[in-house]
Amino acid sequence: MGRPASLQGGSTRNSSNRGTYALAAIVSMVMAVNPDPKPGRWILPLVILGMIAFTYFFVRELPEASPNTTLAGQPTTTTAPDVTVTTVDGGGGDLDPETQAYFDELDVTNAALQLLTTEMVTVNDGFDADPREIEYEDTEARMEVVSQDTTELSDQVANMDVPAGLEVNHESLKTAVQFASLAAEDALEGLRSTDTGERRRVAVEAYVQATEDFDTELTNARNAAGNTS
Repeated sequence: MGRPASLQGGSTRNSSNRGTYALAAIVSMVMAVNPDPKPGRWILPLVILGMIAFTYFFVRELPEASPNTTLAGQPTTTTAPDVTVTTVDGGGGDLDPETQAYFDELDVTNAALQLLTTEMVTVNDGFDADPREIEYEDTEARMEVVSQDTTELSDQVANMDVPAGLEVNHESLKTAVQFASLAAEDALEGLRSTDTGERRRVAVEAYVQATEDFDTELTNARNAAGNTS
C-alpha cells in the first residue's frame, strides 16, 4: 500500500500529521480486532504507543546535519600560530675598549706562540730524523731563538694590565706561557747536554702542551669577559 500524500515531505508539520495518523490507525486496528467491553484500559498503552510513533516519524523528517556543522559539546581544535624563537649564544654585550685592547694583545701573543710551537717541533723532528735533516748547529740556533722569543712573550703577559674580573683567568694565562718558556729552555739545555735526547724530547712535548693550554685559557678568559660585560 502506498503512503498517503499528506505524510510525504520534510517539514515538522507533516511529521506531526504522520504521528496523528499512525495513532488513529493503531486505535482502529485494536478496536476492530479485539472489541473490549472495557475499552478504557487501553487508553494509556495506546497513548504511549502513539507518542512513540509520533516521535519516530518526527525524528525521521528532521533535516540531516551538514558535514561542516559543529555539534554542541564536541571538542574543537585550535591551531597555534607559528612562532619563531631566536636563541642568542653567549652572554653579555660588547666589550669595553680596555677589555678589547687586552684581548687584542693576548691574540697577538697567542698567534706568536703557535708559530713558535711549529718551529720548535719542526727543528726537533729535523734533528731526530734519520738521516738527520737539520744539523746540530742549526738546531741549537733555532731552538735558542724559540726560547728567547717565548721568554719575551712570558714577560709581556706578566706585565699586562688586567681588566677587573679577569684576574684569575690571567693568572692561568701567565702560568701557561711561563711553563712554555721553561720548557723551551729545558729543550735547549737537553740538546746541549750529553743526554741521549730524551730530556730534549720531553721538553719539546711540554712546550707544545703549554702553548695549547695558553690557547685554551685565552678562550676561557674571553668567555668570562662576555659573561661579566
